Amino acid sequence: MPDPIEVRKVPIESVTDASGLSRLIADGVIEAGRVLAVIGKTEGNGGVNDYTRILADRAFREVLAEHGHPSPESVPLVWSGGTDGILSPHATVFATTADAPPSDEPRLSVGVAMSEVILPEDIGRPAMVEKVAAGVREAMKIAGIDDPRDVHYVQSKTPLLTLATITDARSRGQDTAIEETGPSMDLSNSTTALGIAVALGEIDMPRADQIHKDLSLYSSVASCSSGVELDRAQIVLVGNVRGIGGRYRIGHSVMKDALDADGIWEAIRNSGLPLPDRPHPSDLGGRLVNVFMKCEADPSGRVRGRRNIMLDDSDVHWHRQIKAAVGGVAASVTGDPAVFVSVAAVHQGPSGGGPVAAISDLG
Repeated sequence: MPDPIEVRKVPIESVTDASGLSRLIADGVIEAGRVLAVIGKTEGNGGVNDYTRILADRAFREVLAEHGHPSPESVPLVWSGGTDGILSPHATVFATTADAPPSDEPRLSVGVAMSEVILPEDIGRPAMVEKVAAGVREAMKIAGIDDPRDVHYVQSKTPLLTLATITDARSRGQDTAIEETGPSMDLSNSTTALGIAVALGEIDMPRADQIHKDLSLYSSVASCSSGVELDRAQIVLVGNVRGIGGRYRIGHSVMKDALDADGIWEAIRNSGLPLPDRPHPSDLGGRLVNVFMKCEADPSGRVRGRRNIMLDDSDVHWHRQIKAAVGGVAASVTGDPAVFVSVAAVHQGPSGGGPVAAISDLG
């Protein structure tokens, strides 16, 4: 049986601020050596050259090292760049604990794993799907989860293409699925999502021509990000296990579109919090730790029948616009702008919508 989990959300007050993690350790809330993973939002542009992710990564690893973590370089730190609109930079810290109340009810469990190296020529192709799926299965074992239905959130971070990695592939006689670095972020995310869906039995192994094209294929629990700071899939799998003990539980649902607040509320209900038929943020009672969601501009260019111009806007990329819009919807539900909203959600939830996971403190 894996150890029970302590999970806390901390603010990030500047690009290199990791004081929230330091306080958790200094106050004895968590032990540095027990930190399993960190999932956070940084304030950069969310693009290929968003180095706020690297700065946050370094700051948090330095804190872990200062407080005696035996191998801080091995801890998955998954950073999603871009806090557009009212979104607020923050980090959610997952750690094991030796001080948790017993419970026979489903309680939070976390498994972390790394895939095999993902080569630049793998991105957007079945080889990447297979490597990610193998990593997800390993993370399930570590979390002590046998039934894929007990998995409610899989956060990944994978490599995208850069000019250097495209050149590397060519030097070895290989080609890449695309040659544009910016769009490779979306392609890496979507390929990873299919790997998660395959591992959890949500879909069969896709054909090469379905990757990033057949939008009927998706995972309802995948949240995939990509960046320049790693060369393999970094996987943080979160679910529930009976008998593990602890205070926390996770649930999930999907947003059907960018305005689907009910989808967020359903994820919170699924995490074990009782809510009235027409809930309000005050009904949460401080028991919601965080929500995690993916979003995507609807390829139809419409939301609930109304036209929008996100996909035609040459001034502000649609990534930033949809992230800000969904962040506002999410914050109106939670009453807290420090929510995890990430973009590029192809194969992650239904087209134009996206998966939502919620972690609650059940006491």
